[in-house]
Amino acid sequence: MPLAANAFKRALVERQPKIGLWLGLADAYSAEICAGAGFDWLVVDAEHSPNDVRSVLGHLQALAPYPVEPVVRPPVGDAVLIKQYLDIGARTLLVPMVESAEQAGAVVAATRYPPQGIRGMALGLARAARWATLQGYATQANDQICLLVQIETARGVDSLERIAAIDGVDGLFIGPSDLAASLGYPGNPGHPAVQSTIDQAIGRIVRTGKAAGILAADEVRARQCLALGCSFVAVGSDIGLLSRATRRLAETFQSKVPVAPQSGATY
Repeated sequence: MPLAANAFKRALVERQPKIGLWLGLADAYSAEICAGAGFDWLVVDAEHSPNDVRSVLGHLQALAPYPVEPVVRPPVGDAVLIKQYLDIGARTLLVPMVESAEQAGAVVAATRYPPQGIRGMALGLARAARWATLQGYATQANDQICLLVQIETARGVDSLERIAAIDGVDGLFIGPSDLAASLGYPGNPGHPAVQSTIDQAIGRIVRTGKAAGILAADEVRARQCLALGCSFVAVGSDIGLLSRATRRLAETFQSKVPVAPQSGATY
């Protein structure tokens, strides 16, 4: 069995816009429902959701039959964690809080087998290599890794071009909430100063030749980011969808519950 090409990575190179959804419920069953919805990519979040390596594995197994790219976000750009995620089958990673070219270079090295990097090799134990049955995995895996780094601080914005220049970084993803806090506007990513910084950052990323991405749950803002040149945009989350739908359903009935006639009966 040959190693499949990473079509998501190729699409970013070709600047084909790809629409994604955040998975924060930390449950493979709900993730599979989202996999069949028609999104191009789904973020399996292990930074702000209660996922561990084993539950991420469950997500990857649940999503595997569907034409959607799992994008695994580790809690930190740690080489050991990255090795584990890659071995269980992740091939597209979204690494948070990258602030310098040196940090980006270290993350790239963690995703590559030697001599290009430092990823440990244990093909017989790795689901990614189909337990040493995938032909050419050891020599081809590096080329199919897609690495996305998150720009979420003022320092990261200042270092944007230097980060983008690192070979092996495929895309730069703006994190609006953390960036807003870093700029002095915690809880207010919609502040004009934050939005201006984001718009400028998107333009700078596009000019480097790397793919730009963002999370924009508002449809108007998402379309603006696509127009600015973003190649991959997450337009919501499973938690947000469930929360809004359940509140809306409850409100619908709470506002229309008929008042029962009063009587002396207890039943």
